[in-house]
Amino acid sequence: MSTWIEIVLSVLGGGIAAGTVFYVLGRRVERRVADATARLSAGERERQLADARARVELEAREELIRAREDLEKDLAERRREVDRRQSTIEKTQTAVAEREREVTRRDQSFTDRERALAGREQEARAQLERLAGLSAQDAKEELKRRLEEEARGEAAAMLRDIREQAQKSADREAKKIVALAIQRIAADHTAETTVSAVALPSDEMKGRIIGREGRNIRAFEAATGTDVIIDDTPDTVVISCFDPVRREVARLALERLISDGRIHPGRIEEVVRKAQEEIEAGIVEAGERAVYETGLRGMHQELVKLVGRMRYRTSYGQNILEHSKEVAWMAGIMAAELKLDVLLAKRGGLLHDIGKVLTHEHDGTHVQLGVEVATKYGEHPVVINCIAAHHDDVPHDSAISVIVQAADAVSGSRPGARREAFETYVKRLTAIEQIAAEFAGVEKVYAIQAGREVRVVVAPGSVDDVKAGGLAEQISRKIERELQYPGQIKVVVIRETRAVDFAR
Repeated sequence: MSTWIEIVLSVLGGGIAAGTVFYVLGRRVERRVADATARLSAGERERQLADARARVELEAREELIRAREDLEKDLAERRREVDRRQSTIEKTQTAVAEREREVTRRDQSFTDRERALAGREQEARAQLERLAGLSAQDAKEELKRRLEEEARGEAAAMLRDIREQAQKSADREAKKIVALAIQRIAADHTAETTVSAVALPSDEMKGRIIGREGRNIRAFEAATGTDVIIDDTPDTVVISCFDPVRREVARLALERLISDGRIHPGRIEEVVRKAQEEIEAGIVEAGERAVYETGLRGMHQELVKLVGRMRYRTSYGQNILEHSKEVAWMAGIMAAELKLDVLLAKRGGLLHDIGKVLTHEHDGTHVQLGVEVATKYGEHPVVINCIAAHHDDVPHDSAISVIVQAADAVSGSRPGARREAFETYVKRLTAIEQIAAEFAGVEKVYAIQAGREVRVVVAPGSVDDVKAGGLAEQISRKIERELQYPGQIKVVVIRETRAVDFAR
């Protein structure tokens, strides 16, 4: 249809063009005749006018003939173009029709095949039902019923046997294993604080320690990184420092200076340097002794040094090295009773608190730091999991990890193992809970793990998932501003929605 419209428009365009040409030619002839008439005289004018008119008519006739020929050529060309397009359209329609017939034949073939398959399936099903005497649905239901009854009976019998056996032996065996481990491990612990007292032969020695205009005591504090407290206490000087290794170096150096009697800045630097070398050697020796006592082999030398440094660290008054050795021995005993890898259990117990010697030098919890250093020095994945999971920060991957956690709890919670001023402990927990409870939307607050973690339960209608993250950050920043505490405090915001109904 669009092709015929184009043809009609082309013909109309050609007619309009021809009319325009005739009109222009007529106007031109008229102007020429008028000009010729004006120039000639009356007699000559008629002759010339006749000649001019003849010439003009001849020229006009020639131009008209040329225009008509051009128009006919143009129309012929357009007719040929229309014929070509019409031929192409007819070929395309023929191809489309052929494809449609082919698709129809294939659809019919597929339909015939589906009908044949459905008939065969129906015939096979009917034959099976005649042979079995049951319909397909009835057969399925019967099979499901029998399997369900058998499985339920076997599961009930097995569950009853397991429950009876577990009730008979679980409590008795667990108590036996833990009691045996505790009975065999009864190590003494040393309680260290943040100060060390050094005895003086006389009060006159205080003046020599201070030196002229305080230069000796300033040089000593600068070399050791500690604070020397000289007060009215007779025959005693107190060394204060949070780092127990520095405090031990200062104590040893001051005792040697006092026994030697020569106290001046040069001598102080020399004695402090020798004391540092001796303490470093003692740290390595303590680490090697602990590894030897626990029966471990192949530990990286840097880990041995960190184990030795635990000698000078305490946790709530409990020496970490002695605590770690105790955990290693108890974990090894329990692993032997349970037929597990004893050496891996001891290794995990000895290294479970290795991160505590790094908390004053690096950011992060002692669990995170312990995992990083154990991974760095190629420890076994089970040992790394013992370090990571002994505070339930990650899931337990093995029974050995659970044993190490149990040994850690027994060693740390037995009476007399750890100590802290009760009032200070309660005040810190109370302050943490009060800070978290001040924020809007908080319903309940629980300080757990001796104040190392606080769990905040919020109302789901007041605090959404986006606000929960911001609330945890706000609580953390406020605790940092208002409280003083060792290590880190983990803030966990819990938001949950519960739907409750009753069946009556």
